[in-house]
Amino acid sequence: MDAVHAAFVAFALQASSQHSIAVGRYVIMPNHVHLFVRGPDDFQLGLWVGMLKQALAKHIALPGTSPIWQRGFFDHVLRNDESYGNKWNYVKDNPVRAGLVSDLEKWPYSGEIVLIDRA
Repeated sequence: MDAVHAAFVAFALQASSQHSIAVGRYVIMPNHVHLFVRGPDDFQLGLWVGMLKQALAKHIALPGTSPIWQRGFFDHVLRNDESYGNKWNYVKDNPVRAGLVSDLEKWPYSGEIVLIDRA
């Protein structure tokens, strides 16, 4: 997962510097990714998620295996600080709920790329 994490961070930094797409907080799980993202008015989330999946698949896929990503994705619009806080609390606890770590601070595959203004 280290290579996937590094690829995710690189993709997010490039999205920020080249396309004004901000990836905020995130948690990478063994079989899915949670992330907070904000883009410009013409931002096409579905297209961007497809490019993210493609970038990460290069670091996951083994020769001769079937696609690793499910079709589509789930998104939720956050409208205020409370909504952001509630969703983040749920997302950040995923590794503990999944039994991957006993302490949230020990999960190395999470962080924040860009501070997203939630006001």
